[in-house]
Amino acid sequence: MNGLHGIIFSYEKRTDLRELTEIRSAASIPFGGRYRAVDFSLSNLVNAGVTDVGVVLHGRYQSMLDHLGTGKDWDLSRKRGGLRVLPPFNYQKDWGVMPFRGKIEALFGVRSYLDTIRQDYVALMDGDLVVNLPMAEIYENHIKSGADITVVCGNDSFATEDGSYFEIDPEGRVTEVLYNLHHPRGYRGLEVYILSTALLRDLVDECFAKDQYSWRRDVLRAKKDVLNLRCYIWKGFAAQIRSIQEYYDRSMQLLDPAIRAELFTPERPIRAKGADKTSTYVGSEGRCINSLVAEGCRIEGIVENSILFPGVVVEPGAVIRNCVLFKETVIHSNAHLAYIIADKDVEVLEGRTLMGHATYPIVLAKGSKV
Repeated sequence: MNGLHGIIFSYEKRTDLRELTEIRSAASIPFGGRYRAVDFSLSNLVNAGVTDVGVVLHGRYQSMLDHLGTGKDWDLSRKRGGLRVLPPFNYQKDWGVMPFRGKIEALFGVRSYLDTIRQDYVALMDGDLVVNLPMAEIYENHIKSGADITVVCGNDSFATEDGSYFEIDPEGRVTEVLYNLHHPRGYRGLEVYILSTALLRDLVDECFAKDQYSWRRDVLRAKKDVLNLRCYIWKGFAAQIRSIQEYYDRSMQLLDPAIRAELFTPERPIRAKGADKTSTYVGSEGRCINSLVAEGCRIEGIVENSILFPGVVVEPGAVIRNCVLFKETVIHSNAHLAYIIADKDVEVLEGRTLMGHATYPIVLAKGSKV
């Protein structure tokens, strides 16, 4: 789609992801057995024919750089356009680099990049959104409706207090922009927006000149009566990875075949970086029940209701239930794990027992030896 450009935000933000974001941004968190969260935003754009995508970085971005590479896994390695990794933006205060304050400040930090955009329209997306959106359809609706900004919303039950919410009239026009609600109402914003490139440049310049930095407060809320804001309602699966509990709950939902079929639809495939692993081996005494297992695993124990990333080893006698195990995790003989999220390169020693709960999963940091 030559008329649409993509900008993905991969920056540090206020989350409750604890150990999972000590070494990475939320956008590069592994999800679903072989993906990173940013794979979904990239695939959404590429599936709509978008050929130019910029990824805005901030802190803890080494993991993201390693994952993105040249962009060839998403067909974005091109001589002209393609994937552009935009350098970290920041402003100085008394002590070094401070976290950014909002999307406007992020965009002004790459203001010169906005001038190089060749397309007439821009799609803004957060990198920690797990969803499979029909971006081509959303773009067409934006053009036909005559909207200045199209806001993509979900109507599922996974609402968060710090999210954005929109109330709309029968024609789909946004009448109220809400956030920081104790009792959310309206439609939950998925932090996906489409607007013209010219309007985006004007909004960034205007807001920054007034030291305004918040997209939802200084643009969406302040200008809802001036601009034509319209809402596109997405009724399918959508997860914004903002907490350990939400990460665990959303991961476990993937064990439902109906959810998997909706998120990984063949019409809009989710592309990911290849793991370059051999096939998974399940030993004669090994059992794998209702689980997602990536390539390169060796399973000689029991795995039930769990998600295993590439290279996971489960030795004989080990029992894994209701867990999410990242790459190269090793569970030694006779260890018992339940409701555990293990980051990369974790080693659980022989005979250990680790038990969390569905409402309080235990997280093992990268490289832990328990």
